[in-house]
Amino acid sequence: MNNIVVLSFVYLVGIALLLAFNELNYRRLNIKGEITRKFAHFAACLATVPFPYIFTSHWYILVLALLFGVVLFITQYSNKLKSIHDIKRKSVGSYLLPLSIYLTFYLSCRLGMKIIYVLPMVILGVCDPMAAILGMNIKKMNGRIKLLGHKFNKTWLGSGAFLATSFVISIIALYFNRELFDLKTFWLAFAIALVSTLAEFISWRGSDNLTIPLSVVLMLVLFL
Repeated sequence: MNNIVVLSFVYLVGIALLLAFNELNYRRLNIKGEITRKFAHFAACLATVPFPYIFTSHWYILVLALLFGVVLFITQYSNKLKSIHDIKRKSVGSYLLPLSIYLTFYLSCRLGMKIIYVLPMVILGVCDPMAAILGMNIKKMNGRIKLLGHKFNKTWLGSGAFLATSFVISIIALYFNRELFDLKTFWLAFAIALVSTLAEFISWRGSDNLTIPLSVVLMLVLFL
């Protein structure tokens, strides 16, 4: 019990240091808010991957998520932490991230399967920032996806990068979970990549922070 409380405190300090480091880079190096926001997203998601191996109850994660949400709310409306909030588009993604972490962890605990938490968080932490950064910064031979006469706010390169990286990550995760590389590992990894890419593709105002991990959870529950 005491060890878990100490680890919770360590995570709080770690998140605070991450935000401070990110804010310092934003101010000193004049990095765009979109980039520092994605870095924080990447680091925060990967930092939470060990949660199932550390915390035995979802209540600890709920407290951490609520504290993080309160910090985001206070800093946004006090015009602080611009490395997170300085973006031109409207987004609720920063608030949905702690909610997503808690819900995914809760489902993992209820179903007794660590991969239900680990894989969605790795995909969310790695694939989503990669897709966004590539889509925003590489313009040559890249463009917004157009389907049925409607142009979406997603690029071919960004969505393609998301699909490819989520497929590779899923194959690795499923192999270590099942200790077997067979046809099921391959097609389930591809299905997870496809569904999570679709979840990212149809997301709106940062809702992909919730739809991506939940779509991966759904596929794992149905087919693993």
